[in-house]
Amino acid sequence: MDRRKELKLAYKHNPPPMGVYRIRNIVNGKILIGSSLNLPGNFNSCRFQLELRCHRSKALQEDWNLHGPDAFTFDILETLNQEEIPKEEWRQAVTALEDKWLNTLRPYGESGYNKQKKKDD
Repeated sequence: MDRRKELKLAYKHNPPPMGVYRIRNIVNGKILIGSSLNLPGNFNSCRFQLELRCHRSKALQEDWNLHGPDAFTFDILETLNQEEIPKEEWRQAVTALEDKWLNTLRPYGESGYNKQKKKDD
């Protein structure tokens, strides 16, 4: 078996941690809450976007540009136990965890970088 196939097989049997994360600005205390099916990959992606000055959160990007990378922490708030949930339900479960943390921490306006979701009538 070639190395690429071995890596794919290993990935399938050992998926990366998934769950909810927080990016925190230690200068002003603002936070961004998000979720991912691949937390390490998401952290790398966020840092890369911030370094390239193209992150989707304009306010986070502005603070990153102003304070620099040392002013931010990347934390995992909660992970999903993949063995307890069927694979086809992972995305829904991660979204539910994110909603829980958004409701708990309320990272909107002056407190954070998230935009409040509109409620359906």
